[in-house]
Amino acid sequence: MRFRFLETGAGTAAFNMGLDEAVLESVAAGVAPPTLRFYRWEPRAVSIGYFQGLEEEVDLDACRRAGVDVVRRATGGGAVYHAAELTYSIVVPEEHHLVPRDVLESYWILCRGVIEGLGRLGVKADFAPLNDIISGGRKVSGNAQTRKRGCVLQHGTVLLEVDVDEMFGLLKVPQEKLRGKLIEDVKQRVTSVSRELGRTVGYEESLDPFKEGFAVALASELVAAKPSALEIERAAEIAAEKYGNPAWNRKR
Repeated sequence: MRFRFLETGAGTAAFNMGLDEAVLESVAAGVAPPTLRFYRWEPRAVSIGYFQGLEEEVDLDACRRAGVDVVRRATGGGAVYHAAELTYSIVVPEEHHLVPRDVLESYWILCRGVIEGLGRLGVKADFAPLNDIISGGRKVSGNAQTRKRGCVLQHGTVLLEVDVDEMFGLLKVPQEKLRGKLIEDVKQRVTSVSRELGRTVGYEESLDPFKEGFAVALASELVAAKPSALEIERAAEIAAEKYGNPAWNRKR
């Protein structure tokens, strides 16, 4: 079995989300095979879940001052700060054997690539339902999924480094007086690859271990490719019309 493998490097928040959707369109139309993509975010970004309210979750003035992108994902879940990380996305037709109808089971199957990749870096990790991966009891990866056009799109982050203070400088806290306690709680609940290994691990170093990990988890050959010209064109269109559009980002 084969998966197309795309490593697309750094992109803006709007373009990254646009390319995920463009790939979904290609796979749904049958013009591209199941696809695994690795990427990162430049500039840094905050993404909010589909059902969240932008103004309620994000300090937009702080993001503007820091040059941080803000975008609403097509998937659910909470606000995520994208900085020093590897982000992956998988697009697979729903009838594919790797995608059970049971959502929890499908998360487990697709998240195994992250667990295998972490293991190759020397980080022992486990799946924590519904959609997290933990190491030493702390979250090191969050994942989200949507099903549309007869396909599953799952994307997730692997924290290579994490700065909780920086993150909470960009997000809003429901009760400001609890900010300090919340930050300390999150520091106890979240970790990173670099923290677990006691050294700095960057995006480039993480690519091969996670590619190998996903190949094992998906029991597939990963065939390196580039997005098609149509996918790049569609990604730019979707980014402009949807993910870069204030009407979409403020829709809740």
